[in-house]
This record gives sequence, structure tokens and C-alpha cells, in this order.
Amino acid sequence: MKIPAEVLAQSRRTIESDEDYAVHYDETRAALERAAAIAGAGGRILEIGSGPGRDADFLEALGVEVRRTDATRRFLELQAARGKAGELLDVITDELGGPYDAVVALAVLIHVPRDQIDQVLEKIARSLRQGGAFVVSMRDGDGETGGKYHSVDWRRDAFAARIEAAGMELLSHSFRIGRNEQGWNTFLAMRPS
Repeated sequence: MKIPAEVLAQSRRTIESDEDYAVHYDETRAALERAAAIAGAGGRILEIGSGPGRDADFLEALGVEVRRTDATRRFLELQAARGKAGELLDVITDELGGPYDAVVALAVLIHVPRDQIDQVLEKIARSLRQGGAFVVSMRDGDGETGGKYHSVDWRRDAFAARIEAAGMELLSHSFRIGRNEQGWNTFLAMRPS
């Protein structure tokens, strides 16, 4: 059976995409493992922007309790269909609760307008217990897009300064190039004891 050229090309593109994602997956998992270790067995983690819930699943497998949240009702419905409960949460307008042992926000704060990021980061810092961890990933750059899909890019040093200005201490940083040659920064920070 001859496989059509367009099917083979699509397969190659998918594999190449997964090759890029594998490094990101490993780096992200390492940051999540550190956050879970800081939280400790049975610790409470707030996940902002849980999406389909894969990162929450991973964290729960490490022995922590995850408060799954998302601003998108459909993501919460997808999780509910798998038997996972989540809550609607808008990180800009809603209170976060706490104190949490860790807060995780992967590829979600890119949707916070630049002029609101300081207030959001301060809110996250207040929601952490002393010594609590914060894991966040942000797209690298200077751009900002409007319209239906608003997103903001941040350079590493500029976003690290925002984290520190919110009262957290930066513990580590990793950088990767992802799909479409787009850079991503992942930060691990802690609210000082």
C-alpha cells in the first residue's frame, strides 16, 4: 500500500513538532516536580489555567492536591468528563484564595495585559504561604497582540524583575525554542520565608 505524500509530510511535521516539544515537556516537568517537592506530600497547589488538566494530573500523581482552575468553561467541561473537578477563575478579576504551597501558571499569564501583570503577580505572591513556590512560563519577546486572542510577550529579565517586584525570589530559569521558532521562559520563584 502506497502512502500519499501529503500524509507522509504531515506525519514528518508532527514528529518534528514533538521533537521540539519533548525538550519543553522535560523542562516543564522538572519545574513542576520542584514545585511539588516544595509543596510536600499532601501540599495544596493552585493551577491557574488548567486547560485539559494534564499538568494537574501529573502533579497529583506526585502526591499533592491541585485546585484546578480555568477562565474557559469548556476546558472545565473536558476535565469534568474525565471525572476531574475544576473551577472558573479569572486571574485578573477573581480572588485566588490560599495560602497555597505552590501556584502554577503555564502559558497562561501571556493573556494578562501588560498594565495588569504587576497586580496579578502581587495577587499570586499573596496567595502563597511563606516558602511557597511559583512556576510560570511566558513567551519570550516584546510583542503584544490584540483582538480575539490577546497575548503579551515578555523578555526574560523584564519578567524576572516583575516577579521580584511582586515580592518573590527567583530560584531558577530555563529557556527553550518551541514551535514556530518561538522562545519560552520558565521561571521557578518562591515567596521568601
